[in-house]
Amino acid sequence: MISSDAISPTAAAHAMRGGELLSAGDAAGADAAFQLALQSDPDHVFALSNLAWMREQQGLFGEAESYYLRALAQEPDDTHLLQNLGALLMRMRRPVEAERISRRVLALAPQLPSAWSNLGALLAALQRETQAERCYRQAIALDDSYANARYNLSYLLLRQGRFPEGWQMLEARPQPTAFGDYFRFPRWQGEPLAGKSILICPEAGMGDMLLLCRYASVLRGQGATRVSILCHAPLKALLQTLDGLDEAIAIGEAVPAEGWDYWAPVLSLPGLCGTTLETIPAATAYLRAQPQAVQDWAERLPAAPLRVGLAWKGNVQFENDDARSLASLDALAPLGAVEGVQFVSLQKGAGEGEISDAITLAGGGAALTDMADTAALIANLDLVISVDTAVAHLAGALGKPCWLLLPDYLPDWRWLSGRLDSPWYPAMRLFRQPSIGGWEPLIRHVADELAREVAGKTRQN
Repeated sequence: MISSDAISPTAAAHAMRGGELLSAGDAAGADAAFQLALQSDPDHVFALSNLAWMREQQGLFGEAESYYLRALAQEPDDTHLLQNLGALLMRMRRPVEAERISRRVLALAPQLPSAWSNLGALLAALQRETQAERCYRQAIALDDSYANARYNLSYLLLRQGRFPEGWQMLEARPQPTAFGDYFRFPRWQGEPLAGKSILICPEAGMGDMLLLCRYASVLRGQGATRVSILCHAPLKALLQTLDGLDEAIAIGEAVPAEGWDYWAPVLSLPGLCGTTLETIPAATAYLRAQPQAVQDWAERLPAAPLRVGLAWKGNVQFENDDARSLASLDALAPLGAVEGVQFVSLQKGAGEGEISDAITLAGGGAALTDMADTAALIANLDLVISVDTAVAHLAGALGKPCWLLLPDYLPDWRWLSGRLDSPWYPAMRLFRQPSIGGWEPLIRHVADELAREVAGKTRQN
């Protein structure tokens, strides 16, 4: 943070108190203190910059921008403020202004690794990947240990299918330290597994675990005699059907501090196993629904020529959720005009209670209990249409045909660049948002394809 000045003793005292409260986690108290500082000195940079940051965390981007601009009016060459404003402008989808700010930072501080990395992230989001890679590598050349640049570069490399270096760079990602602090056995670094036991530990969301839990069978193939997974609680029952797995333990359950030879974070497994684009372990289905649960859902669903499951929103806490999720179920209205389709809600969490005059939904939604229950429902469907969320990974892991709707802005690395198929999931088809036009033209295209699907099924019958 910018150090507070003593322009006004009263303003400085309030600003210092605000900083203390903010560090202590009292956001409301800090806000009030910073506002008092501005009453004494409307140009107090420390108060303005902290209020800008706080408003950004609250999602009040317009107010955040205003505070940043007021602070920069006093300190126009402050690279920290400029970088924060540039990042905010990217979140506001104003890339031209963000790039101008980023290049100004570089002009002021060409030896600053974060300036190169931030510009690289901006260029990568604009799909100017060659330029982005140069920026990341310049940041690394300036500071080989600069983790953000290596992590950002990993996403670019993996999206391009350049897996060996991509996995290496991915190790610079922020990683939880709790496992290493707790377990009294070492982290796996690729040592021989013959006769050994290993515990796979979770990172990030359920989608990552559904994608990469397939490595349990890979580890078994390397000679591991016992493979366990620590997972999100809603995944436990489902993962007990996983090929090559001995046990699934839910987060929150008692986990002994010893009892395995190694532990490994799930996102490290592809790199440790030497995965290339050509050697992705891509079994058609590696998870299964429970037969009785499948039958229960079969009895609850109305008969229909074609059953299609829908998921239109992801976790709102995800950094790119505003780009990957649809505004509402109504965004899928063109699908509702396709005759002969029974739509089923696979939506949990945000959006699960939404209804639309254009689309009639059967089953699912709030009635779903965990991922095993969702798997049983999917087993009764002909097709899943989903945004990039855990439901799509679940459909892929079950071998169910899935049409994945991808944003143009920062699609995840695992879907690679420019492909309409996924080497991770043989039964998946990718529908990519056009760079200009948003979701509407894409969803109209999906509706046309769905109509063809119905017509083909009708001819078969």
